[in-house]
Amino acid sequence: MTLLAIDTTGPDCAVALRADGRPDRVLCERIGRGHAERLAPMVQQILADAGLAPRELTRIGVTIGPGSFAGTRVGTAFARGLALATGAVAIGIGNLAVIARQLHDVRPLAVLHDARRGEVILQVWAGPEASGPQRLTVDAVPAHLEALGLSRLVLAGSGAPLVDPAGATVRDVRELDLHALLDLAAEADPAQAPASPFYARPPDAKLPGGIEPA
Repeated sequence: MTLLAIDTTGPDCAVALRADGRPDRVLCERIGRGHAERLAPMVQQILADAGLAPRELTRIGVTIGPGSFAGTRVGTAFARGLALATGAVAIGIGNLAVIARQLHDVRPLAVLHDARRGEVILQVWAGPEASGPQRLTVDAVPAHLEALGLSRLVLAGSGAPLVDPAGATVRDVRELDLHALLDLAAEADPAQAPASPFYARPPDAKLPGGIEPA
């Protein structure tokens, strides 16, 4: 398997490459903005450094959010376009799942994304399997987690410092590890992991006629 991974959901523009029998390669630039301009050259560079052509890719894993609205659209659109052009399979991986993979030895685990405006996106791993992501107000999170009855709960993600449920501890893990993204993209069932954006909230902007962007 030759696997490319892409993350443009935050301030970093990051790509990683995994090919059988070779060490992983990672390129990462903290750019804040301008992912659309940097992503293609970085993909070209990482493939050239490995001596591979785009048509040799078999899978393209991309983070689908929650994260930056514009960055998420850039990454998912690029991954789908490259997959179409090369015949590779595009795989969408949630950002919260990447953090959970980085903390694979910590369970039960709640990963929270700061969705702003007093809200978070929450996903819980009580064991190997995760609950579905939920949008909650910050104030509602402690009661929600208490109702799950999980002892020694660990919190991680950008939204973890915003909440204070009784008995929980916070791990300061909010940056995405591209090696974890590669692992998840390699293991994912393509039928269950479409490269479709997952936004923390609907976009504020609308197209003419009040239509929301797809």
